[in-house]
Amino acid sequence: MTLEQQRQLEDAYIMHTFGRKPVELVSGCGMRVTDDAGREYLDFIGGIGVISLGHCHPALVEALSNQASRLMHVSNYYYIEGRGELAKKLSDLLNEAAPEAQRKQWQTFFANSGAEANECAIKLARLYARRKAESRGEARFPRLIVTLERSFHGRTLATLAATAQPVKQEAFQPLPDGFVAVAPNDVDALKRLFADRGDEICAMLVETVQGECGVYPCSEEFLQTARDLCTEHEALLMLDEVQCGMYRCGTYPYAFQHFGIMPDVVTMAKGIGGGMPMGACSAAAEVAAVFEPGIHGSTFGGSNLAITAANTVIDTVAAEGIAENVESVGAYLRERLAELPSVVETRGLGLMVAVDLLDECDAHAITIAALDAGLLLNSTGPHTLRFLPPLVCTREDVDELVERLATLL
Repeated sequence: MTLEQQRQLEDAYIMHTFGRKPVELVSGCGMRVTDDAGREYLDFIGGIGVISLGHCHPALVEALSNQASRLMHVSNYYYIEGRGELAKKLSDLLNEAAPEAQRKQWQTFFANSGAEANECAIKLARLYARRKAESRGEARFPRLIVTLERSFHGRTLATLAATAQPVKQEAFQPLPDGFVAVAPNDVDALKRLFADRGDEICAMLVETVQGECGVYPCSEEFLQTARDLCTEHEALLMLDEVQCGMYRCGTYPYAFQHFGIMPDVVTMAKGIGGGMPMGACSAAAEVAAVFEPGIHGSTFGGSNLAITAANTVIDTVAAEGIAENVESVGAYLRERLAELPSVVETRGLGLMVAVDLLDECDAHAITIAALDAGLLLNSTGPHTLRFLPPLVCTREDVDELVERLATLL
């Protein structure tokens, strides 16, 4: 079916929640995708940070094909192959780079998306605070969750309430209450908030690197202060690693491991499935223990296919040395982008990168024009481009990107 036929059908029968770009993608391999007319594009958005191993990596295609031929889904009423192994792998990965004394046994709830993973974390924090208060014979318990301004945690009502971006919230008021936002990397403001309302706070939910607003890493001082204040006030430090986790920032599995802290809860999605819908909320065992059968669930979470995908992604990243590639190519990407005359700022970690352009540069218009140059790009603001390529991106891919982008700019 042609692009125009597809466009007509979608205009008539699909809710208009996305402003689609005028291209119909039909196949892909590695860093490249092809449209219905046979035109090839270099992909520097990677399904919004989802395509960890590149498009249609042979190991993932084979694993999913084999699993689909045997069993796709049986519900969470039963044990299945690979789920326990995956949960242990995540526990080990979450402890990577931590001193022995800080290592924990982590337990995981499997979901289908980052929003679902964050919903799980929110419910877990409130229930943990309630159970702790009940064990002390206290009638009241803290329920306030601290988030950061310009954060993004999802589009369900609760995760949208946690998303401190009024422009995204206004249309859906009233939203669930129980959230308060503080400016990112403002240590003094965070200290004041805990001093004023510490007895109300049950948790802090933070993106280690804010992605949707344009790739802004938290500072080490801010994250360490958050860790200390949460410990002092018996609140949970919950890190949203949906976009910045699973080796997206290089070297380590999770972005927080670059900053020398240990959270209580970590949420993840996107890259963990390599293209399969997959999400997870991992918590220290003593926190996870408040969940009992029937108190939370998901029909599709942790399906046979999703578990297979995540196991394959993690195993392939290790087998092919992809983390080291992310670190070196990510540094090269930031270096090359900074050379472009229209770029005024470059920031990020690993292959999670953004650039701010001169005011006269329209980032959205550039993403449209980039299609004619054979590039898939993403803008997160009027003058900001974000880059989330597959983790197998090479220096040659970066050189090709910069050459084409230089012409566009």
